[in-house]
Amino acid sequence: MEGKHTYWISALASAAALVLLAGCGGGGGGTSSNGTGTTTTTSSGGTSSGGSSTSATPTLAAATQVVDGTALGAAQWASGSTASGGAGQQVSSLNCAVAGNTYSYSHLSIYQNGKQLALPANIGTVAPTLALQTGCVYPVHTNDNTGKIRMDETSNASYTLGQFFAVWGQPLSSTNVAGITGPVTAWVNTGGALQQYTGDLASLVLPQHGEVTLVIGTPPAQIPTYTWIDPPAFNNNPVTLVYGGVVGDTAAWPVGGTATGTTIDGITCAAGMAETFHVHAHVAIIKDGQWLQFPKQVGIPGSCNYEMHTHDQTGIVHIETPNVKTYTLGQLFDIWGQPLTTTNVAGIQGNVVVYINDNGDSRRYLGDPRDIVLTSHRDITFQIGSPVSALPTYSWYEPQ
Repeated sequence: MEGKHTYWISALASAAALVLLAGCGGGGGGTSSNGTGTTTTTSSGGTSSGGSSTSATPTLAAATQVVDGTALGAAQWASGSTASGGAGQQVSSLNCAVAGNTYSYSHLSIYQNGKQLALPANIGTVAPTLALQTGCVYPVHTNDNTGKIRMDETSNASYTLGQFFAVWGQPLSSTNVAGITGPVTAWVNTGGALQQYTGDLASLVLPQHGEVTLVIGTPPAQIPTYTWIDPPAFNNNPVTLVYGGVVGDTAAWPVGGTATGTTIDGITCAAGMAETFHVHAHVAIIKDGQWLQFPKQVGIPGSCNYEMHTHDQTGIVHIETPNVKTYTLGQLFDIWGQPLTTTNVAGIQGNVVVYINDNGDSRRYLGDPRDIVLTSHRDITFQIGSPVSALPTYSWYEPQ
């Protein structure tokens, strides 16, 4: 499981003040290897990778601490990819598959004339289909608007900026970044050393825990750098989920919770419903270190089964339906008849922190928890009150 890695490492945040400089470039910076067979120019000046002269060279800003999951930059592009059209075919020698179990990241910032633009969420994510009920992700993808490019390290592979843009389905050249045109300057920060990259942008190797900044037009006065407050490490001892079992320390809610079989949030209740689409997600609710048992028979009022429901007290949510649809945590809680907000989880109130883990690709979630999509083997952990020391991992039983 991804419990083998820890995310307490450095990355990026929004620059505190952006001062636009219009002076001529110049100066003779030194060179150093960037590991791709080309050279980089130190931040003492130079020309852009498009060959045009740049403004005065930016410097590296002091690191700003940012909570993982924070959106950085102004919205510019739609969420998701355009390369695969949702089909998940191979792109730039990269295959779309179930998420790996060991992840690292590289960070990408994009600036246009001093303005930071948000890298969109779900680049490289393909939604489930009847044929591929788990959906799939490419080994380089985004989960949110942080600018973090998640990199599958299961095979110890390295990835290039060109591969990421190919998965995204956007152009990348010395004069065009995802459809925004102008002279492009590239900067790389690894371990606090800012260097200008002057090679082919598509060949730039994404540095683990490093930062890549693409500047279109006038550069900011400083290139930002960030220190992330990332999710806790994984627990290396997986919880075994047994059908009919119990997971948790305390029984906090009664069995069931759905009084009738009426349609709720578009989710129907029927007897003998076809299970052509059948996947499972998991919900854990932890209050001040006490794991609360998620009740059984939620969504099973007796005469029928809702399309999403629980059979036992393991926290597993069964989604069983004839057709592929998007199911959210908010719909589950409405079927349960319990509130779900950023301060109240099924009547348990306090400071709520939400973590999402997709088979080892973990992150903090800062949006409305009602909007979290329930996908195959997605683990959702609610931390209420005191912090958890480690995120739980699971050994799943076969679907039933």
